[in-house]
Amino acid sequence: QVQLVESGGGLVQPGGSLRLSCAASGSAFSNYAMGWYRQTPGKERELVARITSLGRTNYADSVKGRFTISRENAKNTVYLQMNSLKPEDTALYYCKFVGVRDYWGQGTQVIVSS
Repeated sequence: QVQLVESGGGLVQPGGSLRLSCAASGSAFSNYAMGWYRQTPGKERELVARITSLGRTNYADSVKGRFTISRENAKNTVYLQMNSLKPEDTALYYCKFVGVRDYWGQGTQVIVSS
């Protein structure tokens, strides 16, 4: 069983920055990939960024050059640094543990608005 707790969401103006954090329980964190996804009402959840156990990353085209995913295995935590935020980045952001079984966090809301 893996529990994920996201934090760091909030209201930010266009062009601003936020850093999301996802803390995971369990000792196998470093062996597995982690991902950030987002969802808006009426749309499917979409991949934002993913990081493998070896630190390899991939991003959705819409966030490349603006968002950075990273992980700190000693703290069982994955981060999403979001810069140059746009109104279309407004969504509920979820953390995902990609293992033998997938686990999801409860989500953290990001609102980009002036």
